[in-house]
Amino acid sequence: MDMPKEIMERLEAMDKAPFAVLCGIELISIGPYTARARLPLDGRQNALGAMHGGALFALADQVFALAVNQGKDVYVAMNASIHYIKPAIDTVEAEAKLIGKSGRTALFEVKIYQGDDLVAIFQATGYRLSKKSA
Repeated sequence: MDMPKEIMERLEAMDKAPFAVLCGIELISIGPYTARARLPLDGRQNALGAMHGGALFALADQVFALAVNQGKDVYVAMNASIHYIKPAIDTVEAEAKLIGKSGRTALFEVKIYQGDDLVAIFQATGYRLSKKSA
């Protein structure tokens, strides 16, 4: 994808952020206000053997951050929620997509799949920081 160097550096820093690396989130692709990443199950299980809900939330939050920050402006999460649909018992992939923008906010939806099965839906509102606070 053709982006200015400053934006590519910001996205690379987000991809290599210590928490994302610690979680084991693997970036697959970025596109115009979209991002896709995967997360293996190994080491991220809950007591029942399925992927921990916090791991799924972290994955969704990461792809949201990568998708919303592809423009000249810097966004942070203002609100986020997740709906767990079914347990994930293997590697999952998440894809973030822009739903709409208005003023200083942008709404994104992230769908998390295990293969063809939808396991969770995450929605987040990004807030555009002012130039002096960015």
